[in-house]
Amino acid sequence: MSNQDSGFYIRRLHSLLGVIPLGVFLIQHLLVNFTATYSEEAFNFAAGIMGNLPFVILLEIFIIYLPILFHGIYGIYIAFTAKNNVGRYGTYRNWMFLLQRISGVVAFIFIAVHVYQTRIQVFLGEEVNFQMVEQIVANPFWLVFWIVGVVATVFHFANGLWTFMITWGITQSDKSQQVMSYIAILIFLIISTIGVMAIFAFV
Repeated sequence: MSNQDSGFYIRRLHSLLGVIPLGVFLIQHLLVNFTATYSEEAFNFAAGIMGNLPFVILLEIFIIYLPILFHGIYGIYIAFTAKNNVGRYGTYRNWMFLLQRISGVVAFIFIAVHVYQTRIQVFLGEEVNFQMVEQIVANPFWLVFWIVGVVATVFHFANGLWTFMITWGITQSDKSQQVMSYIAILIFLIISTIGVMAIFAFV
């Protein structure tokens, strides 16, 4: 297999992992967090279910952490080797290309910190519950950090769906790609609103 062929397949795998399982997990995770808008008890119940799934450690390693590491590290490589041309061609799609790279780096940093603040603390004897999150976002810095991180992560996912559809040959015509752009914007607005509302439920 040539380097060009291997690069093609790696990019397809990178794109796929961004949607399945990471995109699916992102939506599920934000929906669990959104239960905090109902009540403290509702969030603790939902978080408890997720934290007590059978083989939860193995599920997290193989469905979340390993895919995130591959997608994130290869994505950062793409971000720092990509040739951004927004200064020369200021079209909408070129700006989305640049923002996809920036949001990917922000999302990777946010997820790393988020995992430390929550999942790593579980290994140190803490419990993921309403009080844990409430204490974190009580700090204005972490509140802003979480909001920016969630919005950047959701943007990266939603805009990445547009690229995914092209990479996998689903949207080939200009018309279908334009329609997918509108769908991606709608997905971003809906999911980011859910994510930000969930954060403010802990404030």
